[in-house]
Amino acid sequence: MAKETKQSYQRYQCSYCKRVVEVRSQYDMPIIDANVGVCICKNCITDIYHFIEAHEHADSQQGGESFAGELDDLLTRNRPHIIKAYLDEYIINQDRAKKILAVAAYNHYKRMKYGYNNADGEEIEKSNVIMIGPSGCGKTALLSHLSKLLDIPFAVTDASSLTEAGFVGADVEVAVRNLYYAADKDISKAEHGIIYLDEFDKIARKSGANNSITADPGHEGVQQSLLKMLEGSMVEFAPRGQRKHPEAPTIKLDTKNILFIVGGAFVGIDKIIAKRLQKSDANIGFGAAVQGKDEKPKYDELIHKVRPEDLMEYGIIPEIIGRLPVICTLETLDEDALLRILTEPKNAPVKQYEKLLSMDNVELKFEEGALRAVAKEAIKRKTGARSLKGIIEDTMLDIMFDIPRTNEARKVIITEKCITDGQSPTIEPMALKKVG
Repeated sequence: MAKETKQSYQRYQCSYCKRVVEVRSQYDMPIIDANVGVCICKNCITDIYHFIEAHEHADSQQGGESFAGELDDLLTRNRPHIIKAYLDEYIINQDRAKKILAVAAYNHYKRMKYGYNNADGEEIEKSNVIMIGPSGCGKTALLSHLSKLLDIPFAVTDASSLTEAGFVGADVEVAVRNLYYAADKDISKAEHGIIYLDEFDKIARKSGANNSITADPGHEGVQQSLLKMLEGSMVEFAPRGQRKHPEAPTIKLDTKNILFIVGGAFVGIDKIIAKRLQKSDANIGFGAAVQGKDEKPKYDELIHKVRPEDLMEYGIIPEIIGRLPVICTLETLDEDALLRILTEPKNAPVKQYEKLLSMDNVELKFEEGALRAVAKEAIKRKTGARSLKGIIEDTMLDIMFDIPRTNEARKVIITEKCITDGQSPTIEPMALKKVG
């Protein structure tokens, strides 16, 4: 009978705790540098990690206290009417949505102030928002400009890319991770930012005949995973590009003071609203009113009447709706609104191209007919304001390619046929203006 031989392992003394460790695997003594005579055991590395983690948490708390000291000034500078006036400079129409967002942001600051100044155990619920409106109506633009005014981190995450833990795709924690990087890895700033979950209607629960008994990684499971995050909890996520596993370093971020806004087109919800209203208001002839020939007023009239029960029928679970108490609805953009978007806001597409060409000593002019043709093409594409700049870009491509050949003063005129028939813009020589 063969004798059992006991395997011998090398023994090293930790340079910090002086404990002698028998190294059976690389994890027993992760750092061994024979050249300088330094060894660090796994216990010391764990202690160091916990120390750094505690130090970062303390810094985060101090950042929170610093932010608390700024709240009075922030509340004074960002009252609802001031926020709306600022949004009016960049966004055309959507006055109701502007008011809702202005009040939600202001109340969010007041909620944080109450939490910092009162230790009575009572809490004011978060004013998380759900935005409903057709594609290209200005949902993302509104929030982008709002975050610039408030000077806080803002991150957009496509909700349709999220999956329930365990499925192929992005975990829901990626939304918080995106905000962390938008805040330049500053945990304190990230914990007071805004997260916008776009395409939220794409994770609506399947119902009725389409309901599946198998796991559904893109619908109800994702909504369930989002619940605690929306309400306010400590979210743990791995740095960008790393897989999440038990031994990997992670970052922790508290979502208690993060404002969550979800949005989507919710295609077909107007039919759900109309159906509900027809049942409740059949006696006063509402059904006849919603069967008009003009589809746009019909949608705009119905969308403002949306209720939580309509969202539940659409496929949003009741628990999620309870954590999104503010419903913000946006109207469709008609031709006149799109025409104003082209020219009026501070960052209007036409103004942008005028500035670009002026740098090449060129004056750019859009005729009224050309602008209306751009608006009509956007309506035809059913993409709202999102496609306006793309339509102009198609027309301007050749001009912007050829203009820099010389630096002579010229005037470029964009006519209606440039948009509708692809005709080349008119180029006229222009005398140099005398200075002084």
